[in-house]
Amino acid sequence: MDTRLPSALSLSSTPSHVLRPSTSLPAFTANVPPRSYLSRLEHQPLMNPGTSPPPVDLQQHIYNSLLESRTADVALHVRGTWKAVYKLHKVVLIQSGFFNSLFTTGFRESSPGPSGGPLAQQDIDIVFDDRNITRAAFEVCVSRLYGGGPPLHVCPSLIPTKTQPLTPSFSSPSSPPELPKGHHPATPRFLLSLLATAVYLSIPTIACQALSCILSTVGPYTVMPYLRFATGIPIEASDGNEPDAAVGLERIAVLTSPGSSAVSTLTSHDTSRVEPQDFLADKLHELVVQKEDPGESDAQSEGEVEDRPCYTPCFDYGAVSNKIGEAAVCWLARWGPDMFAYEEKASSGRDFPISPFAAVPSTRKRAETLPSRPSEEAVVHVPARLPTIWARGGLTSKWIRELISSDTLFVKGERERYNLARAVVELRRKQGIDENEEKDWEMMFSEGIYYANMLVEDIIAISQDISPSTGRPFVPTPVLQAAHWNQSLLRCHITTSSTNPSIPSPSPPMRDKELGLCITTAQILSRVSPSEQQGTPDDEKGKVYHPVLHDSSMRLGDSSGFDGTSMDQLFEHLSSSSDSKSARTSESNFFGLKAEHKTALECIANDATGKSRWSPYPPYRFAVEFWDIDALKEKSRLHSHTIWYAGSLFNVYVQVVRKKGAQLGIYLHRQSSVDPIPGPSSPLQPVRERSHNRVPSLPHHIPTSPSSPTIHYSPSIHPPSRSVTPNSALSTSHASDKAYQSFGNAIPATAPPVAPVQPYRDPRPSVAAYFAVSCMSSTGSSVTRFTSVPDTFSVSQSWGWKSSSLRSDDSSDGIDDGQPKPSGPAPKEVSLRATVLLGVV
Repeated sequence: MDTRLPSALSLSSTPSHVLRPSTSLPAFTANVPPRSYLSRLEHQPLMNPGTSPPPVDLQQHIYNSLLESRTADVALHVRGTWKAVYKLHKVVLIQSGFFNSLFTTGFRESSPGPSGGPLAQQDIDIVFDDRNITRAAFEVCVSRLYGGGPPLHVCPSLIPTKTQPLTPSFSSPSSPPELPKGHHPATPRFLLSLLATAVYLSIPTIACQALSCILSTVGPYTVMPYLRFATGIPIEASDGNEPDAAVGLERIAVLTSPGSSAVSTLTSHDTSRVEPQDFLADKLHELVVQKEDPGESDAQSEGEVEDRPCYTPCFDYGAVSNKIGEAAVCWLARWGPDMFAYEEKASSGRDFPISPFAAVPSTRKRAETLPSRPSEEAVVHVPARLPTIWARGGLTSKWIRELISSDTLFVKGERERYNLARAVVELRRKQGIDENEEKDWEMMFSEGIYYANMLVEDIIAISQDISPSTGRPFVPTPVLQAAHWNQSLLRCHITTSSTNPSIPSPSPPMRDKELGLCITTAQILSRVSPSEQQGTPDDEKGKVYHPVLHDSSMRLGDSSGFDGTSMDQLFEHLSSSSDSKSARTSESNFFGLKAEHKTALECIANDATGKSRWSPYPPYRFAVEFWDIDALKEKSRLHSHTIWYAGSLFNVYVQVVRKKGAQLGIYLHRQSSVDPIPGPSSPLQPVRERSHNRVPSLPHHIPTSPSSPTIHYSPSIHPPSRSVTPNSALSTSHASDKAYQSFGNAIPATAPPVAPVQPYRDPRPSVAAYFAVSCMSSTGSSVTRFTSVPDTFSVSQSWGWKSSSLRSDDSSDGIDDGQPKPSGPAPKEVSLRATVLLGVV
């Protein structure tokens, strides 16, 4: 007879039919069974004594043992956010790594209990100091070990889709869906608790599936709770809208009363439900554990003792927490500026409801357009309730500083980055000036924005920009002066390089196209030698350098590959999901969000080899956006807007390639200054809207235009194919016509081309530049980042990558690998967004 126990089932698993007692007959001795039992036997089918019960009946029998607390051999006295006794079975519990260690590896609990007959129960006290472990999550985990439990229902309005990337609850009004009978509501709070409980109990199947559900529900109403969880902040108390016990399992727990001897040492309240905050705070006080919330914490309540140190418990789950943090920061990098437009609009009204967490369905239509700069007026239809992200109660000033300074933040350019920073700071200052915040604002305006890559006119305008709240400039004058000097030095290097061969190059001939702008860590060390540190000026030690990138590819927030892994494999998989050359993501680097520039002393401390290369000139950062990629024909190009940097014109284009299945390529292109500027990609505006003065979505003038030149691919350099398109200028009239034919109703649509201001030109036919492209998924919860060592860009030459993963992120479900046949333009929120980092060397 096969008596193996079923493994822990999936989150949605449940017995396929009503559970009934097993039909197997007991063995009888001299005792005569009562008449009622014999009556039931008359209606039970008889079994052949030589056969065993079907596996499904065995599963039902085991699960009924849980529901009815029959033949239990262990009584768990659980103390945590709730107190209860559970009568369970060791042979089932040891499927969990936690209980397996408890009962089989020599702990006191693994020894037999006091003799009291074959059905004697062993009493075991278990204290859950982790406040993320709740009764409902614990009961679901236990029920899965028994092969049953309620199926979980994730509200569809919390799941972003390709057509509604900001989730249906934010995009359109809807009534809350009815919870299916017998299902347990899988709210964001419950999913976090389920993950924490599964990790604690070491049940990898539940942990993986809970993590997948969390990563698939990152959106406006969940991003802040998820980020707080990732940084170790415990989940919020229940708001009363979700059950305390798991649905259908309300009777398996015997809630202990305050007078119970099993829990008398911890009883301090007159109710059966005890919040253990004081108990946990006392334990953490001994450990001196402190934790800062990425979101704002509430002010101290009146009932708290003022002279008592405030210790916040920290619950870190290692690689699992980091993966959730990655998804949260990826979402903020893509949608953060868009969400600020809503918050700013809401702050200008009276008594507008802003909710930090509640996923309340919206009652107004999703905004068609967003302002490209926070100061510009635009038609923004605000949902009925907004999550709090930028205002107080959302991100802390430290997280805002790092988010706005990040290379991955989706803003058009440095001037737009400054405008966003300015507007966010003023929004916070309207809520009161905080001295600690002011320190972060000063650092953000001084280090997080690269003014050297702005036009001189912008630098002058910013120098005259005075905060209405403080009466002081947002940016200190010395910072702007240093930026102007920095861009003047770069211009001098570029414009005199062809006429001044005496400028040293670090290592010819491999770097004969370089200007000699970079230095190694060893050279920085020689400038700040330990033997001469006392005589080294502080400005030399604190001088900021930017890393010259290497070839790599990594994906942040990826939710694939969790199924069927053990707990060790789960953490190993999460820890090794990024390229080995890339820094591990953690809270210390803001889960991969932190910009990588360092001071001279930091460069030395982080590079023991002394071979890393650094540039004193900040790279150029800009964002691009492409709409209706599914309508793009093979080998046709869809361009971004064109930017000017360091004397050259650059743009980005995407291209569909079907040589080895459907792949999407994204390429950085050095645009010829004599060829026509391609029209940028644009969302198709309905005819009735074109006569109105509408502002495109953030950032605006984000471009792409189809054309069909011949493309030649170089051998693959990176795992996702990185390709070069040499000298592929739009030379034929056919290609030129095709590049600008879609100003009307054609899909993909393009806007009229706009030539950027060119203060000077680089006279060299070829330039060397390192670059990075960060492609955001359609919903924003993951980012694929490609980086490249310095490559040679001749005029009209392109370098980039092609990958099937980029295609799968943003292609419609109804489009196959053949020629796409879109029925119409996609909504403006449905697009491929990417940020680009570019630095000459």
